[in-house]
Amino acid sequence: MLKFLEKSRAATVLILTLVAWLSGSATAWAQLDNRAFYNRLPLGPGYERQIRLDVQGLLFNKDNEYFNKIDPGLTYFGAQLAPRLVYFPASNLRLEAGIFLQRDYGTRGFRQVRPLFTLKYANGPHRLLFGNLEGSLQHGYIEPMYDFERVLTDRQEEGTQYQYLTTNTFLDAWVNWRRQQYRYSNYQEEVAGGLSLERRLLGDSASWLLKLPFQFTATHRGGQLDTVDRPLQTLFNLATGLRVRRALAARFVQAAHFDGYVTYFHDYSFTYELPYKRGTGLYLNAGLDTRLSNLQLAYWQGSGYISPLGGRLYQSVSVSVADPGYTEKQRQLLILRAIKDYKLPGNVVLTTRFEPLYDLNNGLFDFSFALYLNFSQSFLLGTVQDK
Repeated sequence: MLKFLEKSRAATVLILTLVAWLSGSATAWAQLDNRAFYNRLPLGPGYERQIRLDVQGLLFNKDNEYFNKIDPGLTYFGAQLAPRLVYFPASNLRLEAGIFLQRDYGTRGFRQVRPLFTLKYANGPHRLLFGNLEGSLQHGYIEPMYDFERVLTDRQEEGTQYQYLTTNTFLDAWVNWRRQQYRYSNYQEEVAGGLSLERRLLGDSASWLLKLPFQFTATHRGGQLDTVDRPLQTLFNLATGLRVRRALAARFVQAAHFDGYVTYFHDYSFTYELPYKRGTGLYLNAGLDTRLSNLQLAYWQGSGYISPLGGRLYQSVSVSVADPGYTEKQRQLLILRAIKDYKLPGNVVLTTRFEPLYDLNNGLFDFSFALYLNFSQSFLLGTVQDK
């Protein structure tokens, strides 16, 4: 762990310098608007001394009809439920405990049964969380940096999180302690973390919006207490670019937008297990928000790009069972997305997504389609009275 900290010192200095310059929108959407999947934990004077029962849930069905050698097709079909008991000792302090359940259809029992504990403190634009984080898609990463499907496979993150939220700045710095190690463990410790930062440069009365994003993730696998003869691994990923959005007054088209990012991968391990030590990527997105659906055309060009938290399609290494060890240094993809959120009664949101894609290098056409039903309810159980 000490070696990991030493090797990441230069990257940390760079990030803190950038944060100091940029800090100064309370929501980052990356290249997609995933707000239906968010679970922000509210605070404020109206909650002081309240005891509440919060219930969040997700029903999902995502079918990836993929036939490439990098990311084979699969289907996600199941449900998540997260009831939590919440107490507000003060207007800016939130304590909660609950349970997270995930049931994958077609299996017996639960895939995940995990306790939930969170303390959230707010002071002006600053937010500090301990325990279960406001993580997953809420970090606001682009898909080459953070896979959308992690909300279906590994949604809960545990550790520490700092947020700085103003009208012009969204900053989210987090550490997710993924696996604890003990003396004589037969496995390595695992930790992930990162920083997601977005600064609004322009937002005028003509409905123009210009934002500068910066994104960073790091993963580390190692430790000094285990009995495993396996080298340490430390991986870094960076992304930055520009986001432009123009609101339109047309009846059918509400907005046009363009997002462009460059990404970088670096393996800082002492012993290299991966086929590429460094990699880059170019990620361009252009879209229209219409009355029928939000449409987006994305182009990805990657060279030796690897991201342990990122979407599998964008990477140069395979996760296929049929083609283990397969690599494809140069990747070029065209992805069309048609996305629509339908607001139903009772704080329920139905999301439909259809995403055909074309592999330019291999001449392959794949697609995925999905249905998601997100719901969120908060029930007041009572108020603690002063004695």
